[in-house]
Amino acid sequence: MGKIIAIANQKGGVGKTTSAMNLAASLAVLEYKTLVVDADPQANTTSGLGQNPREVELSIYECMVGKANIQDCIVQTDVPHLELVPSHINLVGAEVEMVNLTNREEKMRGVLGEVADNYDFILIDCAPSLGLITINSLTAANSVIIPVQCEYFALEGLGKLLNTITIIQKRLNSSLEIEGILLTMYDVRLRLSNQVVEEVQTHFKNMVFETIIPRNVKLSESPSFGIPAIQHDADSKGALAYLNLAKEIADKNQ
Repeated sequence: MGKIIAIANQKGGVGKTTSAMNLAASLAVLEYKTLVVDADPQANTTSGLGQNPREVELSIYECMVGKANIQDCIVQTDVPHLELVPSHINLVGAEVEMVNLTNREEKMRGVLGEVADNYDFILIDCAPSLGLITINSLTAANSVIIPVQCEYFALEGLGKLLNTITIIQKRLNSSLEIEGILLTMYDVRLRLSNQVVEEVQTHFKNMVFETIIPRNVKLSESPSFGIPAIQHDADSKGALAYLNLAKEIADKNQ
């Protein structure tokens, strides 16, 4: 059965979507059969992997509200071994529609359970909020990656997210683990970046991934071409960092 990893932080702009699409592509390049689920209504992972969100007919939204089967929603990307369940702006409405459903926090778990055996890894790109869709993602997941940017407010909101994870562990998903804290947007020239790295590593110790994701032009550019960085420029620092992260995660889960 594939390992389901949610990539979550309720704080926006921490490199969550960049991490979801590039880590998924890197795992696929290492020949792990990978599915990435775009659970963010902004649909940036969807567009970043070459799909036009406006043209998406079946998305994770239809699966969550019981209007479609997940097998019908999965699309092949241009990266061999990498498939996508796209998102759609309609996902915003899913939270309202699901309020009165029984077991509403477990809809994603049921949906992904149907295909988990077909993949080595399933990555979920969560929305930058702690709403019902993110709670669904964390309930469905085996573990969670928390991206933290190497900037001044890095640790702001992290306590709230860790508290939410603890609540989900107690009430909905006792087996949920923290896969790791991922430091992103690192700029070696900035003293602040180095201070944040030191602070996070001191505070969270072995919970922090060894791989640190640098600020990188190719990482920023690649979504506009609808491809991950490893296809845009495989030798770029950003692409190599996510490849290292994929190896680190694969080794940890052998």
